[in-house]
Amino acid sequence: MQPTKFLLAVLSSALFVGSAVAINGDATWFFPGLGSCGETNTQFDFIAALNPTDFNNHAACGRNARVNYQGRSVTVRIVDLCPGCGPGGIDLSPAAFQQLADPGLGRIPVEWDFI
Repeated sequence: MQPTKFLLAVLSSALFVGSAVAINGDATWFFPGLGSCGETNTQFDFIAALNPTDFNNHAACGRNARVNYQGRSVTVRIVDLCPGCGPGGIDLSPAAFQQLADPGLGRIPVEWDFI
């Protein structure tokens, strides 16, 4: 393979690997305070806590995520761990959850990804 074609193949692979991957899970909501990332937030902030796997030992702290539900979406900043969340689970502040659905639902199936 010519060097130029090889370089293009490597760059194309790197771009594909770095692209967003949708994660499916349940969204719930919680009243925030001092989170695992060291920030104090309120119910009015657009923030979230992640399940242990996606929180990845604090690696997700400060990252943004877009959460989608039935044609609606909200962008949140990851500020906390949700130890009780299952695989793909994301726990939203009341303000963020309300952008997607009535908080009275308590739990909704969502698709989300890091942005």
